[in-house]
Amino acid sequence: MVIKVFVATSSGSTAIKKKQQEVVGFLEANKIDFQQMDIAGDEDNRKWMRENVPGEKKPQNGIPLPPQIFNEERYCGDFESFFSAKEENIIYSFLGLAPPPGTKETEKSDAKEEKSDAVEEKSEGTEEKSEATEEKSEATEEKSEAVEETEPHTEDKADEGAPEEAQSDQAPSEDQQESKEEHAATGEEEEKQEEEEGNEEVEEPEES
Repeated sequence: MVIKVFVATSSGSTAIKKKQQEVVGFLEANKIDFQQMDIAGDEDNRKWMRENVPGEKKPQNGIPLPPQIFNEERYCGDFESFFSAKEENIIYSFLGLAPPPGTKETEKSDAKEEKSDAVEEKSEGTEEKSEATEEKSEATEEKSEAVEETEPHTEDKADEGAPEEAQSDQAPSEDQQESKEEHAATGEEEEKQEEEEGNEEVEEPEES
């Protein structure tokens, strides 16, 4: 991947020349490979740059001013975007390149990865806690179902005992039955004796 910097070497604008020199000097100082594309002496370069700069980055007249920076055919940005990326130590990300070891951008990237890992670990811990809560909830539901199954058996047992008690209340005891039978027998004997006495009374006047 090659960084392309579109510049106008014969520009009459001091501000443009200064911006171009700052971009080129920074890339050279940091040993970042790039190609300097002159739009002043090459019409094809000028045409390609104008066609590939996004519309929102073009000025009102539609003609983007150099320097414009590309990574192959991917647009990176203009001088303002380059300057902001340099100030935030994210120039390699801006250029679409992997930062070399030991740079501030690498340290920043490592810190982001560590933070991301910590967030993932915290998320995993939260998931484990959630799973434990679900298991506890399921165990509670199973216990509740077991209690519900036990209650009908207890009620059935109570219902079975009730008829026996009712039968016991309705059925007379053996002592009561015997007493009733003796009373009936005694009554029959008394009636029999009364009849015999009556017969004797009737018979006595006939002899006289």
